[in-house]
Amino acid sequence: MAVTAALIKELRERTGVGMSACKNALVETDGNIDEAIEVLRKQGLANAAKKAGRIAAEGLSYSYITEDGNKAVVVEVNSETDFVAKNEKFRTFVDEVAKQVIKNDPADIDAFLASEWDGEAATVQDALNEMISVIGEKLSIRRFEKIENKGNSAFVSYIHAGGKIAVVVEFETASKDAKVTECGKNVAMQIAAMNPKYVSDDQVPADVIEHEKSILMEQAKNDPKNANKPDNIIEKMLTGRLKKELKEMCLLDQEYVQGDKISVSQYVESVAKEIGESLKIKSFVRFETGEGIEKKEENFAEEVAKTIGQ
Repeated sequence: MAVTAALIKELRERTGVGMSACKNALVETDGNIDEAIEVLRKQGLANAAKKAGRIAAEGLSYSYITEDGNKAVVVEVNSETDFVAKNEKFRTFVDEVAKQVIKNDPADIDAFLASEWDGEAATVQDALNEMISVIGEKLSIRRFEKIENKGNSAFVSYIHAGGKIAVVVEFETASKDAKVTECGKNVAMQIAAMNPKYVSDDQVPADVIEHEKSILMEQAKNDPKNANKPDNIIEKMLTGRLKKELKEMCLLDQEYVQGDKISVSQYVESVAKEIGESLKIKSFVRFETGEGIEKKEENFAEEVAKTIGQ
């Protein structure tokens, strides 16, 4: 694959690394951006884990909890422009999509699009096609994730920046105290801001740990200060850094952003003491609109020129 200026620009924006290093990484990986990010990480030039999730498409991420509190869903519906994301008809459609996911209980997107729609349209795909004709842009129902209460679960949802990020947090508790909802909102805001990947460190897969260790090892080897040190010594040096990396990935171990140097785990424990009931975070879902989608770059001047020339 050819290494174009657009690819170099995208990699630079996603990593914050200089043009020359981006170009070299892309050449080395034959234009594969994800692999190029890994190369830059190994060189210690980019913290791709914090950069790779940048928004690259428009639309809405939306969370919905049923009135009885037994089911929750997070959906993402994409549009071409952010103007559509603010359109009331589009926002209503996204709400209907979320409710339809709960009702139809589909296994995946294909099954959902083929399922029935509560309205004049026969299927969800038909309803989507009708909305496309109304809005005048390409729309797509990209993904959804459902959570069902199988015991003493309490769901709390949070939508950030009008639909840029949507979060649902699942707590295990028998309490109906309003402080649980308040705690849930605070934890959901933490998830939106800090983007953890797991609830706790025991959920981190072994291959993820090994992958992070290999990245840190490569970074350390590329440091001139470690030139003459054997691998086993370098690996011992990396124990603390690996622990820090894993801490950032795991919600309970993260520093609570609204607290005074306490972890999220300690914050939840303090709320549990206040309500006099057990309170544990079971799971969470976080969608960021356009995450991982390559955004088409438009040149307004060229578009106008094309229009005039028609």
